[in-house]
Amino acid sequence: QVQLVESGGGLVQAGGSLRLSCAASGRTFSNSAMGWFRQAPAKEREFVAAISGSALTSITYSAKGRFTISRDNAKNTVFLQMNSLKPEDTAVYYCAARTYYNSSYKSDEYDYWGQGTQVTVSS
Repeated sequence: QVQLVESGGGLVQAGGSLRLSCAASGRTFSNSAMGWFRQAPAKEREFVAAISGSALTSITYSAKGRFTISRDNAKNTVFLQMNSLKPEDTAVYYCAARTYYNSSYKSDEYDYWGQGTQVTVSS
């Protein structure tokens, strides 16, 4: 059983920064692809970022140049550094894991999910 726990969300003013963390337990972490998704009220869950087992990364178009995904395998943790935050970034952010080495943009291709952490960006 894989458990994922997100942390680091909160309230920030537009232009500010947050660093989200996702701590994984219950499995070998280093070879698994990880992703971040977000869901705003009344909207569908959308892809934000992913990182493969070899640390290749991808970022959704709206966040390119502002967000960075990284991983620290020694700590079984994935991070999402969020800079230059905008009100439209407001959402619940979810960490997800695949039982595969390669990453994916599709939420239904991830096998495990955290409970989410709220990010609110004020104007």
